[in-house]
Amino acid sequence: MVKYLHSMIRVTDPDSTVDFFKLIGLEEVRRFDVEAGRFTLIFLAASGQAGVAEVELTYNWPPEDGSGGEDYSGGRNFGHLAYRVDNIYETCQRLAEAGHIIHRPPRDGHMAFVKSPDGISVELLQDGHLAPAEPWVSMANTGSW
Repeated sequence: MVKYLHSMIRVTDPDSTVDFFKLIGLEEVRRFDVEAGRFTLIFLAASGQAGVAEVELTYNWPPEDGSGGEDYSGGRNFGHLAYRVDNIYETCQRLAEAGHIIHRPPRDGHMAFVKSPDGISVELLQDGHLAPAEPWVSMANTGSW
């Protein structure tokens, strides 16, 4: 028997990443600071999904000597995370108002892509289908997703 546990992504700013995922509807379900290994693990899940389908954020602390912390590029190499949302237009509006770019707007009322603060692509899928609506119908794609 196989049971899905979680996907892990490395992050450079845990607070901004947690705030980003809260805008989608995830909540922090547990956090561990591991002093000996100098890292923090933060687990996020949609309501009622703790222990079922989670995202693990791994934050590797900067070196003790004060030098720069790790830098993660190529988040697209990971692929993407996907979440079904109750209203894709409202979700995208919250993200946009918080300063996040909607890289692939939900022109079709069904699918959109945004990126986390560390460049991880996140696909948003409408639960059911909404009719195409402005301003989303007229928005062009921005960058990559």
